[in-house]
Amino acid sequence: MQELTIATNTDMMWVCLLIPLLPLIGFLINGLGFRRIPKGLASVVGCAAVIGSFVLSLYLFLSFEEQGNRAYVTPLFDWIYVVALSIPFSFQIDQLSLIMLLLVTGVGSVIHIYSAGYMSHDEGFGKFFAFLNLFVFSMLLLVMGSNYVMMFIGWEGVGLCSYLLIGFWNKVTPYNNAAKKAFIMNRIGDLGFLLGIFLIFITFGSVSYGEVFNQASQNLSDVSHGTIVAITLLLFVGAMGKSAQIPLFTWLPDAMAGPTPVSALIHAATMVTAGIYMVIRSNVLYTLAPETLEVVAIIGLATALFAATIGLFQNDIKKVLAYSTVSQLGYMFLALGVMAYSSSLFHVLTHAFFKALLFLGAGSVIHAMSGEQDMRRMGGLKKVLPITFLTFLIGTLAISGIPPFAGFFSKDELLAHVFQHSKIMWAFGLLTSFMTAFYMFRLLYLTFYGNFRGTEEQRHHLHESPASMTIPLIILAILSTIGGFMGLPEVFSENHMLANYLSPIYDFSRRAVPSAFETQHLSHEMEYILMAVSVAVAVIAIILAYVIYGKKRTVPAEDGEYSGLHKLVYNKYYIDELYNGLFVKPVMGLSTGLYRFVEKGIIDPIVNGFGHGVLGGGRWLRFLQSGAVGSYMLLMVLGIALILLLNFII
Repeated sequence: MQELTIATNTDMMWVCLLIPLLPLIGFLINGLGFRRIPKGLASVVGCAAVIGSFVLSLYLFLSFEEQGNRAYVTPLFDWIYVVALSIPFSFQIDQLSLIMLLLVTGVGSVIHIYSAGYMSHDEGFGKFFAFLNLFVFSMLLLVMGSNYVMMFIGWEGVGLCSYLLIGFWNKVTPYNNAAKKAFIMNRIGDLGFLLGIFLIFITFGSVSYGEVFNQASQNLSDVSHGTIVAITLLLFVGAMGKSAQIPLFTWLPDAMAGPTPVSALIHAATMVTAGIYMVIRSNVLYTLAPETLEVVAIIGLATALFAATIGLFQNDIKKVLAYSTVSQLGYMFLALGVMAYSSSLFHVLTHAFFKALLFLGAGSVIHAMSGEQDMRRMGGLKKVLPITFLTFLIGTLAISGIPPFAGFFSKDELLAHVFQHSKIMWAFGLLTSFMTAFYMFRLLYLTFYGNFRGTEEQRHHLHESPASMTIPLIILAILSTIGGFMGLPEVFSENHMLANYLSPIYDFSRRAVPSAFETQHLSHEMEYILMAVSVAVAVIAIILAYVIYGKKRTVPAEDGEYSGLHKLVYNKYYIDELYNGLFVKPVMGLSTGLYRFVEKGIIDPIVNGFGHGVLGGGRWLRFLQSGAVGSYMLLMVLGIALILLLNFII
């Protein structure tokens, strides 16, 4: 990250303030009046708030370039000031925060527009848009804050909003359980993140990015290497929770309990990208801790591979996409672990385009199928949902890494960096890519090809989604097609636009560890070979999926018919059951025991004893309140006499 200046331009300060303020205003309007505001007005307020933030973010992005791409801090007010602790409420505007602003508000705007059509018949329409706006506000606070405490406030905000949105249909108990699971598992990661912030302040005396990173890069001898490793590991624990890495990943597939636009918002552009953003923002600390980077790479690769295997046999259309998200997030952390920071963010951007497209496309299918999500009950939807099919096909090609779609460029660049770091990791990454292409085309063939396998009632209900839902699909399909050209590889162009734009973000890292950025580039021949291998692997997976599910029209068996390894993978390796046995049941047993024997057996009798004593004493003392003035006079005289006697004795 380059040196920071303090913004003095009042107009820019207002623009920076309005970007998160508009969604907050939308939340207040819809949140306070959701029972009285008409649905049309609620959608206009909700969508306009986020679109307005996107327009202002675009203006900020363009004006930033006009001012020479110089990063600056916009101070608003002194927030916390206690002796040595000074935490201003201020925004940091640099290349990284601007990219994230455009991503959050841009994709968020598309999802809001889609929600207007998808949720049009829901009785909680206004409340839903209020929660969406609050979600965007929290994410904007997270990416715009100039210090770790502001990041943590936004971090907790998106955690709260995920709870509200995953459990939005709160009359269904399993949905409430899924919301609680997401909230609790994220709190586990958040504790590590909070401890990391405490250790940052103890070590550097500040939590502001500029001061922390400047000290970390200049005063290497004053900070022990073990402390830096501890800080980065604790921060990564927070990222593991928020971005669903092993072992804190099981909440994300269950988050499918929320409405489909929520799935798109959480999985594509906001919450799950927070962990990647945090690591990239803290790149100087991670560059100084290669041991932590190796842990990040191993966890990321394990998550990518593990989630991809589960996705192979899932039959719920949203669950397939959920495990795909977990796998792709593993890819991003794998890139972070090999110090390919820009490549990781590149994949964040392209993934946001095609994953939002895939989730919203799945929502269009579910909308047409009257709420059905099981792919075994679908089939033959290609002719009935032409726009949904075509856009979904583009998203599937993009995530599979087929050129010239967006996912090809980011995944190829990511794997090339992994290849330079470790050939074994690259091989496992390639295997994950093979499985990704296979299960995504399995989803495509089961959903859109073959004969319709639903009920007659569903058949009569089949129809293409309204324009409010198909237009966002078309926009995201275009982005999934051309989005990869922001990062053309060197064999095609010497100017990698995204990497060059983000280059100043790593200035402190270059100062601290210059050798870490002096990696040798692959030859053009090797790059061509890696591209060819990556595409060939994806094509083989697509052909295999076509033979099994397209040509032979194989339909997965019913739930009770699985056995052996197939049953193990279909049931997600029984990880949830394992966690339930290792953690949930012991904690519930301990809490039940404490309730019965400590609270009911010890604490309640003591507390109730005091209460009974006070009540009993009150019953006896009330006899003194007889109403007889003579009795009161006698008691007063006796009291005075007692006081005089005590004074005389003492």
